[in-house]
Amino acid sequence: MYACIDLGSNSFHLLIAEWQDEKSQIVERFSHIVQLGEGVTLTGEISPAAFTRGLQSLTEFSEVMSRYPIQQYWALGTNALRLASNAPDFIEAAHDLGIDISVISGVQEAILVYLGVLSNLPRSDDTRLVVDIGGGSTEIIIGQQERRFVTESLPIGCVSWRDKYFQGLSNASREALENALDTATDAAEEVFQRVRESFEKYPWAAAYASSGTAKMLAMISQYRGYQEGTITLLALEAMKEDVLICAADPEMLLPGLKDRRKDLLMPGWAVVVGLMRACNLQSIHFSPTALREGMLDFMMHNGADTSILGKDTLPEIVQTEIAQTTL
Repeated sequence: MYACIDLGSNSFHLLIAEWQDEKSQIVERFSHIVQLGEGVTLTGEISPAAFTRGLQSLTEFSEVMSRYPIQQYWALGTNALRLASNAPDFIEAAHDLGIDISVISGVQEAILVYLGVLSNLPRSDDTRLVVDIGGGSTEIIIGQQERRFVTESLPIGCVSWRDKYFQGLSNASREALENALDTATDAAEEVFQRVRESFEKYPWAAAYASSGTAKMLAMISQYRGYQEGTITLLALEAMKEDVLICAADPEMLLPGLKDRRKDLLMPGWAVVVGLMRACNLQSIHFSPTALREGMLDFMMHNGADTSILGKDTLPEIVQTEIAQTTL
């Protein structure tokens, strides 16, 4: 058995799988909303509370892994551990728990996300757009199987956008909430304008968005009668008023929205709408696979050597059959 640990700026994920004959069977999945990146863009440090939450999550992961005959594991840190000045302290504390963490660059993260999304799709010569909106960064890839035409990691995510644009609004007026939402959306659109030319240069046949923010918005859209697993700009624009009402009412949850993600609704909406407006994206499919599935695919074919994940290299993509059963 093999284990992959994805230490994101918002959530920590553990995936345990069996691997045989180019097929993986998912045995266990665990996710904790740790928000390790909470405040990092403002203070430059992992906060004491987030530090503690992170170690608690890793302690549980370690206990779960001890129940299985794990042959190899791979733990990767992303944006929060790239930026925080006290990241070495967290990595050392994780080592004391028996988990060794490698911190990867944004480009390396993008490569693994791309592998993860493609692992769940049929092999095709179509050009595909893959977007992964995380807590602290957004990875964008345009590729055709193992050929990558665009590989970008941008400094924008749902946690960092919340910290930057939506602090101190718990008792804000409707007007103040809308002003904050519009400001955050305009700022997101400006960030994503950086990749607009690349989008126009490499037309794609299908677009996919992975991770929690995309899942959240896809679920809300589905409950509002839109196509399952698809996010459209039309649907997002139509839900803006309800997003504001939900943000103003501590007791309200939109159908399809989990309570633990409510604080990320406005920043997540702003980031995705900014992306779609900037890049003229009318619709995008939600991908249930992302970084951790890409880690598994890569580890099975190449080992857990991050140095192989160079900026201009990508191993041949093997379409891996991933059974999504969880015991």
